[in-house]
Amino acid sequence: MASTHAAAFTRSRPWTAEEFSDLLANRFTYAVGNACCFSVFQVIADEAELLTIATRPNHQRQGLALRCMQDWQARARQLGATRAFLDVATDNEPAIALYKRCGFAPCGRRKGYYMSENGTKIDAIAMARMLT
Repeated sequence: MASTHAAAFTRSRPWTAEEFSDLLANRFTYAVGNACCFSVFQVIADEAELLTIATRPNHQRQGLALRCMQDWQARARQLGATRAFLDVATDNEPAIALYKRCGFAPCGRRKGYYMSENGTKIDAIAMARMLT
């Protein structure tokens, strides 16, 4: 996961293998996908949150992220989630388009939530959708 995340996240700090290991040790955290494309999400009570999704650059534009989005939401529904949330950088247009295609709509904004590679703070768009 850390290798795929590092390949996909070139504009911000990718997560380390230790960070993934720590996250996945949490009983509320789940992952779907494979070495080419995966997502990590949490389900607590009836809410699911996408923590990250990553696709290796040489596998992008093949529908893998769309399938991964569908898979994590289906798994979240199985685990009892009725609503899903995520955050996305305001300048990440491909991700915003993917999330909108998956039924997510903006529901808020987080000022300076992300840090770019050059130290610039970037706002996040909070997005949500019902899973029922």
